[in-house]
Amino acid sequence: QVQLVESGGGLVQAGGSLRLSCAASGGTFSTQSMGWFRQAPGKEREFVAAINWNGVNTYYRDSVKGRFTVSRDNTKNTAYLQMNTLKPEDTAVYYCAAAFLTSAAAMVSGKKHSWGQGTQVTVSS
Repeated sequence: QVQLVESGGGLVQAGGSLRLSCAASGGTFSTQSMGWFRQAPGKEREFVAAINWNGVNTYYRDSVKGRFTVSRDNTKNTAYLQMNTLKPEDTAVYYCAAAFLTSAAAMVSGKKHSWGQGTQVTVSS
């Protein structure tokens, strides 16, 4: 099972940007589709974005389209989430997830995923 470690979270003002990274180890990264999820206090975890194993396809929740970009570098075993024009409602713990040869759209379910420990993103108004 792949191990995942997120980094890059922090405190940013509304309108600012952050880039999250998810470093993978212990598996074959190029066979893992990668997803980003988030969980705000008192709310359920929700899907944010995903990219399939070869980087050809991506999928986003509607509220982040045009602001967030998911990418990956298979030579570095790392996935990224570039977050621009951040809003206070983006505040949450962000988790990356991996799943074997899963379409980007199918990453939404969160089933059979390996998970990182999460990184806090706080957007102040």
